[in-house]
Amino acid sequence: MSTQPPPNTADNPWPVRTLSLKLADWIHRLGQVWVEGQLTQINRRPGTRTAFLTLRDPAADLSLSLTCDPDLLRRSEVPLTEGARVVVYGRPSFYTGRGTLSLRVTDIRPVGIGQLLARIERVKALLAAEGLFDVRRKRVLPFLPYTVGLISGRGSAAQRDVVAVATARWSTVQFRLSEVPVQGPSAVPAIVEHLQLLDRDPQVEVIVIARGGGSVEDLLPFSDETLLRAVADCRTPVVSAIGHEPDNPLLDLVADLRAATPTDAAKQVVPEVAAELAAIEELRGRSANALRNWVRREEHLIDGLRARPVLARPHRLVDDQRAVVDRFRADLRRAIDHHLTAERHQQAQLAGRLATLGPAQTLARGYAVVQRIDDAAPHAVSSVDQLPPGAQVRIRVADGAARAVVVDPEGTP
Repeated sequence: MSTQPPPNTADNPWPVRTLSLKLADWIHRLGQVWVEGQLTQINRRPGTRTAFLTLRDPAADLSLSLTCDPDLLRRSEVPLTEGARVVVYGRPSFYTGRGTLSLRVTDIRPVGIGQLLARIERVKALLAAEGLFDVRRKRVLPFLPYTVGLISGRGSAAQRDVVAVATARWSTVQFRLSEVPVQGPSAVPAIVEHLQLLDRDPQVEVIVIARGGGSVEDLLPFSDETLLRAVADCRTPVVSAIGHEPDNPLLDLVADLRAATPTDAAKQVVPEVAAELAAIEELRGRSANALRNWVRREEHLIDGLRARPVLARPHRLVDDQRAVVDRFRADLRRAIDHHLTAERHQQAQLAGRLATLGPAQTLARGYAVVQRIDDAAPHAVSSVDQLPPGAQVRIRVADGAARAVVVDPEGTP
């Protein structure tokens, strides 16, 4: 029967050789693998059958030791140099004697321009699908930034161009300079680190990533997915100023603004003081002219209003209305006088007719009115039958009246 090995405990530790053998066993099980990276060191040792290389991850601070036959390097169709992008095929090996890991390579293939461009297109399609190129994500640059963060190569022409042009345009602009490798395997990690530092600086209002022109391989870090996602996560607006006009790394699509050259970036970020002052003077002149024209129009309008009769002679309207009222009063008085005259004339006519028809005129012609006054109610007598003997009567004539007693009434013959 097989016996189980004792458990690994503090009282029963493994010796170093046991751990090394177990690690070697596990690593050797991985088998042959393909790995991509950038060559950062190539060491050909004369007189030996082994060449030593270092393969670095282009987007992270990680590297792996490689070993291969020197003939493998000499047979390469493209000369292998430090910084070259390659794909290697080999088996991981753990050397128990030194406790080191390396990859024994049997095939090295340089990554050609076509392959690099194809991989860039795949990254472009991926980020476009995620919306990192959407124009709605673009942030507006500040009109007059006080502090500009500048990521560029140490003492590079791009750095000098940006600083010189921006300072000439606006002398008070300040820069936070971050000098980093702009090509090679260490470019992406360094750029990402400094980008995050500038983004956390509250005084930095805009960040410019600048580099001069170069080949596709030289500009490859600026199409790296890690850098592009870092730029997309920035809260501070980022300006891409990579290469010359024909160069179009993917950073141009993710950045908030794409400048054709570093010089153009300085012009885009910092306004020109002379042009701005000229624009201010022009606006002041236009504002003054507009104000003067407005005052002239208002004065002309006021003069027109003042020239109107109602404002030139404000009492004229009252005078005109007063004349109308006086005319109406005169018309009304004439109408009333005419009406009174007509009424007086009619009254005179009626009075004349009344006088003609009244009893006074009849009495004046010799007639008399006889009233019986001994009854309970005196009344005029119109018949002899109303005058019995002894009846008391009142006889009214034109100039007065007299009382009498009926002695003998006489009937009509």
